[in-house]
Amino acid sequence: MSDEKLIFRSFASGSSGNCYYLGTQKRGILLDAGISAREIQRRLREMQLDFEDIMGVFVTHDHADHIRAVGTLGERIHIPIYSTANIHSGIDRNYGVQEKLKTSRRYFEKGVPFDFFDMHINTFGISHDSTECVGYVIQAFGQTFMLATDCGEPSEELEAGIRMSNHIVIEANHDERMLLNGPYPTYLKERILSPRGHQSNSTCARLLADNFHNGLRNIFLCHLSQDNNDPDVALQTVESALGSNGLYKHEDYFLKALDRLTPSPVYILNDDIITEY
Repeated sequence: MSDEKLIFRSFASGSSGNCYYLGTQKRGILLDAGISAREIQRRLREMQLDFEDIMGVFVTHDHADHIRAVGTLGERIHIPIYSTANIHSGIDRNYGVQEKLKTSRRYFEKGVPFDFFDMHINTFGISHDSTECVGYVIQAFGQTFMLATDCGEPSEELEAGIRMSNHIVIEANHDERMLLNGPYPTYLKERILSPRGHQSNSTCARLLADNFHNGLRNIFLCHLSQDNNDPDVALQTVESALGSNGLYKHEDYFLKALDRLTPSPVYILNDDIITEY
């Protein structure tokens, strides 16, 4: 990477599909590929990038909303697809991936750090009802970025990731009251609330409040439920928890709820708090 400005953009974040870009204005990686390859290309081109500028796709887990395009990206466009052996096995079994991975398949071992171009990448386990699920902590250009999505219950590794990161993408899937009083059948509510389900706004808020540190600059809430959450509710829950610790948005941190379907702006990740109002 010749341009040493680390940038981040969410292409989509939710049960309809998840995909994020991390890199520079020249090249980078995708974290998950749960929307169509055509949509990914369109959103890359909006950034003056294209598929040849993507060095790899790094997968969190094998649910369809995170891997929908990996077959096309890997086997037709020849972008390497990275994940653990267990997650790759889950991708193989997923009927939503029409083109199975062969030559594009790449492996890493969970919890074992490795270098990838100008990035230093580490992974940690996340409790979710997939074959396996990992979070990412990525260091590049003096910044540390964390992605933790589809989090069933908190872990020491997740908390450690928050404490070492400057920029965080973290799940705030549902408001518990909205979920319990909503239209979902009982079995689905129990799945979401289980230790291998999804992380609530209140759990996310508590994690951030308990592990906030002076180096944390920018927080992005991801995977918000369409039916059981509201961006304003999620933001208020997190702001309230941080406010109880004397921390205030725009002064001490930036906070954004990523949209389910609409791509975010391109954010420069550096030592500053993002100033988007």
